Amino acid sequence: MNDHNNLSRRKFIGQASCAGMGYMTLMNSLLNFKAMNAAAISNSSVNDYKAMVCILQAGGNDSFNMLIPRSNAKYNEYAATRSNLAIPQSDILPIYPLNSDGHQYGVHPAMSGVQNLFNSGKLSFISNIGTLLGPLNKNQYLSNNPSLPLGLFSHSDQIQQWQTAILDERTVTGWGGKIADLIGDQNTNQRISMNITLSGTNIFQTGNNTIEFAIGPEGSIGIDGYDPSADWLYAQLKTAAIDNIIEHNYQDIFKDTYAKTLVRSKNNHQEFTQALNTFNGFADGIFNESNPVSQDLRMIAHTIAARNALDFKRQIFFVTVGGWDHHDELLDTQAGMLGMLSDALEEFNTGLQAIGMDDQVLTFTISEFGRTLTSNGDGTDHAWGGNVMAMGGNSLMNGQQIFGNFPSLVLEGVSDVGDGVIIPTTSTDEYFAEIARWFGVPNSDLGFLFPQLSEFYNIGSSNLPIGFLNV
Repeated sequence: MNDHNNLSRRKFIGQASCAGMGYMTLMNSLLNFKAMNAAAISNSSVNDYKAMVCILQAGGNDSFNMLIPRSNAKYNEYAATRSNLAIPQSDILPIYPLNSDGHQYGVHPAMSGVQNLFNSGKLSFISNIGTLLGPLNKNQYLSNNPSLPLGLFSHSDQIQQWQTAILDERTVTGWGGKIADLIGDQNTNQRISMNITLSGTNIFQTGNNTIEFAIGPEGSIGIDGYDPSADWLYAQLKTAAIDNIIEHNYQDIFKDTYAKTLVRSKNNHQEFTQALNTFNGFADGIFNESNPVSQDLRMIAHTIAARNALDFKRQIFFVTVGGWDHHDELLDTQAGMLGMLSDALEEFNTGLQAIGMDDQVLTFTISEFGRTLTSNGDGTDHAWGGNVMAMGGNSLMNGQQIFGNFPSLVLEGVSDVGDGVIIPTTSTDEYFAEIARWFGVPNSDLGFLFPQLSEFYNIGSSNLPIGFLNV
């Protein structure tokens, strides 16, 4: 395991601004206000279990220092363009794609975990992916009126679009939430949401009738300060006060709704906690206690282990790992963060194998955009195309492959529209649609979820849009 302790937990959490809502008081109580009229009747007809785990690298990951050309000619192009931000060729960790394009590749030297996962067939990369309204080349981009996503280089727009798959308007309904709307009745348990977040309120998991259930690294958050087993006076008084609120009968409809919402939050917290207690936890040493990403993924693995007690057949998990907006200090800061993420992914895979669920869980990364290939002095600026990772068991993944087209990194080359901004050649819609299809979404609903998909893929096809999943 790499030593990334120089990136302190305090600094990490400080960077993760997008995750700041994760532990607010009454989180699930407030969310339950949104769900009062969203209850569904279970109509489960599936016998297997599947979970998707979405990891948002918020800020825009410089992913061409994550997946790097290693063969001499391509590395020299990379080094010339990246200048002072290039990773030394001898430091790159080699990977061995089964679908070689004739060139050699490697990963960032901090990513030994990802190197191991890739070379063992449990992880693949999708290269040069981004938001696209339709296929686009350099000449079209440089024309007077190119068809581009709304707010192309804007954090707020692009981080939203990767979560919503809606590229021409601003919306707060995510494709993970819409999937839960469509197939949520496959879960017997209709009291706790299919969508579980380790990062508080988010767009990705918000549907028209679905809201997320917020937990923390230690389990369900529940109602802050409510603890019937407390042995100190202040906590006992606070618990008694909350009990008085929820046991009272109210004539006022708003007060009555609030009290019922607190009851639901308390009951769901107790149910979730009791289910978690049916699993004894993982062996010491599997998950690094000082790595916050590992701890989030440990709790996800623990929740998956308790799936039968929770009566779940389908679950969608969400984790934000913030702080990737590296306009400066790129080399030092990204090394620590990539190492944290890489170690956490390897540990998560080990944990899932321990409970026999690695072939039922797909973990995938998203980030709002790539970064410029050129240096701004000590970092990089907002760009477009980038690289993402998908991980699962050997039966789930077409692993050890690089999908999409790894672009030319020559400055002002065929893919570069200025300052090393690369036009994507694989659309986010293709990526998301393959995940949704595996998860159980019918082909007939893919166009609803991903409006641009038909520009890149025949929705009626029996083939997968990209092919990184073995389904």
